[in-house]
Amino acid sequence: MEAQNILIEPVVTEKTNLLREEKAAKYAFKVLPEANKFQIMEAVEKVFGVKPTACNTMWVRGDKKATRTRSGYRIGQKSSWKKAIITLAPGEKIDMFEGV
Repeated sequence: MEAQNILIEPVVTEKTNLLREEKAAKYAFKVLPEANKFQIMEAVEKVFGVKPTACNTMWVRGDKKATRTRSGYRIGQKSSWKKAIITLAPGEKIDMFEGV
């Protein structure tokens, strides 16, 4: 796996913005399901040039969605995905999130 392929997209929500603005800079990413913590930390280091100190991973369950058709309702489900929260060393930040 290449570093660019492990990190799918950043997760930018109100909750992740609060985590990022605290004293301990924490950033959230949607990552490949097969990637482990060490591969994710290495990918962040290569792509953004920062030194991560910790990585927490979790599975986000896909939401159930109902769609209306002529014959009634159909219940479906979005795909589940893996989220990684990266903690950076003190004083470091990722400029992409800061809007610089």
